[in-house]
Amino acid sequence: MDMNGLEKNAANFVALSPLTFLQNTARIYPTRTAVVYGTRRTTWQELYSRCRRLAAAFAAHGIGKGDVVSYVAANTPELLEAHYAVPMAGGVLNAINTRLDVATLRYIFAHAETKIIVVDAEFAAKVKEAVAEMDSPPLLIDIVDESYRGGGRIGRMTHEEFLESAGEHFLQQMPADEWEPISLNYTSGTTGNPKGVVYHHRGAYLMAMGSIVAWDMKKHSVYLGTVPMFHCNGWCYPWTVALLAGTYVCLRKVEGADILEKIATHEVDYLGGAPIVLSMIAAASAGKKLSRPVNLMTAAAPPPPAVLAKMEAMGFDITHVYGLTETYGHTTICAWQEEWATLTPAERATEQAQQGVGYPILDDWAVLDEQGHAVAADGATMGEIGLRGNTLMSGYLKNPEATAAAFAKGWFKSGDLAVLNANNYLQIKDRLKDIIISGGENISSVAIEGALCKHPAVMLAAVVAKPDEKWGETPCAFIELAAECEAPTVEQIIAHAKQELPSYMCPRDIVFGELPKTATGKIKKYELRVKAAERSSD
Repeated sequence: MDMNGLEKNAANFVALSPLTFLQNTARIYPTRTAVVYGTRRTTWQELYSRCRRLAAAFAAHGIGKGDVVSYVAANTPELLEAHYAVPMAGGVLNAINTRLDVATLRYIFAHAETKIIVVDAEFAAKVKEAVAEMDSPPLLIDIVDESYRGGGRIGRMTHEEFLESAGEHFLQQMPADEWEPISLNYTSGTTGNPKGVVYHHRGAYLMAMGSIVAWDMKKHSVYLGTVPMFHCNGWCYPWTVALLAGTYVCLRKVEGADILEKIATHEVDYLGGAPIVLSMIAAASAGKKLSRPVNLMTAAAPPPPAVLAKMEAMGFDITHVYGLTETYGHTTICAWQEEWATLTPAERATEQAQQGVGYPILDDWAVLDEQGHAVAADGATMGEIGLRGNTLMSGYLKNPEATAAAFAKGWFKSGDLAVLNANNYLQIKDRLKDIIISGGENISSVAIEGALCKHPAVMLAAVVAKPDEKWGETPCAFIELAAECEAPTVEQIIAHAKQELPSYMCPRDIVFGELPKTATGKIKKYELRVKAAERSSD
């Protein structure tokens, strides 16, 4: 074919960016409700206007192409607005985990070369301490949330004063290249400093599109923001909801009873959360069912089938996904198969616990052996999950060595051990660092956790390796019990495990108590490994 005269031009090629979602929705559905928070209601036209004014304020204070604006904030409308306003000014949004300590905050501010910090009063004291020793501290802006009565002011002005300092007649900056960064998310590093994961406009655009297709999301959906926006930009749903012309219900704190109240009050269609969020909802429901079906997406850790079964009984339509910070959040999905409808609830929950198949916008997924070759789809041969596609990070900020290692041999290496089942669905068996090797046998902590969660008194279980002189390692189980059940004994839990598992997989040490968790609901297994090692030396 003769391609002469068929070049790209301003009319037929535009860099992909989720900024177009807000602009278009504000034009088409200006009066529809975009954001709900307490008594606050914001239409799509109002949201677009606020974001333009906020972008103008950022630009007036020196934010331009590639400059980083950091937010230390809860899931309030201010952080939602930042997902548009910061890139509108050409900047890069850095939403930071609010549970990080002062030293880590200081590291991130310096590593990201943050120019402006927007901070909620709840986290002001930590931020103030983090910037105190910086040679050139960033400009500080305060979020004053009427629903939060604590904390203090540390900024030069409030968020609203900052927003009102510039007019809305601001021509938003669309990226000249869709590879330009839109956000910067730091991994929850367990050793050393966290790595800065860079997202580009193209990936954010495609992830928003992919979620609608994969989850069968409908126009004008109501989405409840239970996923922290500092975690993979809230799985990119701040952009997805704009594309749907839906409503984003902001939620400052994740609590089971409040989630159920918001679902009922606002007729929520969709929400997401880690398995701990599912357990919180189930505990708060006291056995009551929903008045209408609600779609719930779960990720962050392999959900025990028993937890999935409880949520289904309540009336939730559960979708299990898998992903990492480096993949814009979820990147595989346990796609529903019609024949599962004929299974028993327990059998169906087992199928839904698989990590599944690639998202529609993912190019390829595989389970790779140590040589980088795909393993057989036999449900038994373990390897590392490899991913390839347009919704993978650009790389790690200022860390070319780690970036090169992550993308070795044309795949992104996840660090998760899995098998590929005969239906080509991925199923995680463990993190590489979490596999337990006992007497030469590889033991999956995920399998043990799933078995333990079948006990009616077990709300959460986490299993780690405990050093053992004879076996090298043995499983040590940390268990958080459900408040509504009679507490079992260690012996009863071990007896239950022996009914569910081969003897060599059964934990020999059981520890009851609340499990340490990250802000996104992941269990801090690195802390539990330390505790298990201490128990082995007692």
